[in-house]
Amino acid sequence: MNNIERRDKGLAYISDDSIMEEQKKCRQILQKLNFMDRSDFAGIAEVVKELLGKSDNAFINPPFYCDYGSHIKVGKYFFANYNCTIIDVADVIIGDYCQMAPNVAIYTAGHPVYPSTRNTAYEYGKEIVIGDNVWIGGNSVILPGVHIGNDVVIGAGSVVTKDIPDRCIAAGNPCKVIRKITEEDKRKLYKDEEIDDEAWADIVNKTK
Repeated sequence: MNNIERRDKGLAYISDDSIMEEQKKCRQILQKLNFMDRSDFAGIAEVVKELLGKSDNAFINPPFYCDYGSHIKVGKYFFANYNCTIIDVADVIIGDYCQMAPNVAIYTAGHPVYPSTRNTAYEYGKEIVIGDNVWIGGNSVILPGVHIGNDVVIGAGSVVTKDIPDRCIAAGNPCKVIRKITEEDKRKLYKDEEIDDEAWADIVNKTK
């Protein structure tokens, strides 16, 4: 197998010229995205579509960094805030209505732990899957092979090393489930503060 085939099967591979040629195309798009007029929202959305391919109302606040772009598969209304990094050696599959706060890092890439093995330049990638309606807090890191369920909130500064189940709040280093999300959270805004009546009436109307 060549190194592209090895990489895509999750096997040990080396970033040879063929790999770097794929990354070169991605970096050309990123160069355009990261130096655009930040107020050109329509233009940014078009370049995001060029980078990610099939996407429905995806938006990224630049700067943004990734290796390929083509390995990132997002659902409807994906949003990533400033300084997001996705090392997409393997696929990163993200569901609908997912939001990422600033400085979120998603790493599918890894390297052998033994020094002499690592120094041969072999590395690997393991798929990351993120479900629908997930909010990832600022400065969080998602590590290779992790699966995050639907309707999850990852607290700021978390390092997610293991799978997180559906419909919960999880945080920490390493990231652990704190509690389930319940109907009592429906009108919560910040801690015990509730959404005001005017905004709540609008929300109820929009979610009928």
